[in-house]
Amino acid sequence: MNDIKGTPAQGLFGATLGFFFGFAAVALFGPTAAKFKDILNLTPQMVGLLVAMPALSGSLLRIPFSAWVDTTGGRKPFLILMLIAIIGLLGLSIVIYMVMFNNLRSGVYELLLLFGLLSGSGIATFSVGISQVSYWYPQKKQGFALGTYAGVGNLAPGIFSFLLPIALHKLGLFNSYLIWLGFLVIGTILYYATGKNAPYFQLKQKGLDEKKAIEQAKSLGQELFPSKSLVESLTLSAKNFNTWLLVILYFTTFGGFVALTAWLPTYWKSYFNLSLVYAGLLTALYSILTSAIRIAGGVIADKIGGANTAIISLALMGIGALGLFLANSIGIAILSEIVLAIGMGVNNAAVFKLVPKLVSDAVGGAAGWVGGLGAFGGFVIPPIMGEFVAVYKSAGYAKGFIVFVVLAVVSIAIAYYLKLKAKA
Repeated sequence: MNDIKGTPAQGLFGATLGFFFGFAAVALFGPTAAKFKDILNLTPQMVGLLVAMPALSGSLLRIPFSAWVDTTGGRKPFLILMLIAIIGLLGLSIVIYMVMFNNLRSGVYELLLLFGLLSGSGIATFSVGISQVSYWYPQKKQGFALGTYAGVGNLAPGIFSFLLPIALHKLGLFNSYLIWLGFLVIGTILYYATGKNAPYFQLKQKGLDEKKAIEQAKSLGQELFPSKSLVESLTLSAKNFNTWLLVILYFTTFGGFVALTAWLPTYWKSYFNLSLVYAGLLTALYSILTSAIRIAGGVIADKIGGANTAIISLALMGIGALGLFLANSIGIAILSEIVLAIGMGVNNAAVFKLVPKLVSDAVGGAAGWVGGLGAFGGFVIPPIMGEFVAVYKSAGYAKGFIVFVVLAVVSIAIAYYLKLKAKA
């Protein structure tokens, strides 16, 4: 028992640190796509596919890798994802060097797609860390722990939105990639040093059988225990109807978060004619607030329950989205964006407070489905909002927010159902 390494706080710190660096790894990919649009004469469809590649792998890899946590703990899946991301960033750095300094053109687009896909694995560490942290903490502290993990880790896009323009202007694209590659390598080393598996997994690794490992882990305070295999974890969680309801809730707010992080710069620039700098600042305000408020959302969920927190936060989201839909002044639009950010961030925390409670026999599998398919909203929502722009021109940027009003109403109904079910 004395050989167990780490504490819940250390487990939370290590996972949060790793996720922050993993999420930051793809921050440069958007500017890369914009740069290569002109160099390679890419069509809008080709640019769209290029930008989507990191988010594609970052969403879908969450499912199997999160379920893998249930068999080995989080360290091995986490490190493998980080190493894949390093290969992706290294590959992108080499391609950029060859294009900028050796005039390479043939096969460049295909290489960018490939290495962009690999670099997105850093985003997939999210659901691995969710499972890893869940096994460290008791139910009564799940909201705080998971809210802190996701809130701090998700700050990466907002923080780097401030740093990127400076880096690109002062250092150029290639040197910026080298620095970001260094960030990711350092982050991987730090995770290796600080990321710890929960007691059960450490005891299993030491050779204890299932029964003894569970007994000793319980004596050390661990409450949640996994199913026996990756396939079983995914299967068990997939058979649980609650998993799919939670996917919808997370699709609405985290998928929405991913979508709006990409959509808002164009909204502010095209609808209110703001400069790129101010559009970026207002987008960063949304991104950072949505992430940071997630920590408070976890604390609230611990106190009043995940379902109650979800209902309240989704109502705020709906109000904010309606405000953006109706806004005829920049002041109202900014206030509505803030309300929207608070609602979405708090609900993101509430959902993962509910995962261990509603799918307790397969937390890793459920976290994979919820985190992966929920994040897929980042792909689905922008094209739908784009259709409003196609039909209504500039006014469509505001009208498109009706999508979030509808999602909020549907999600409130689901959260209320989960609340009634929990009481039954």
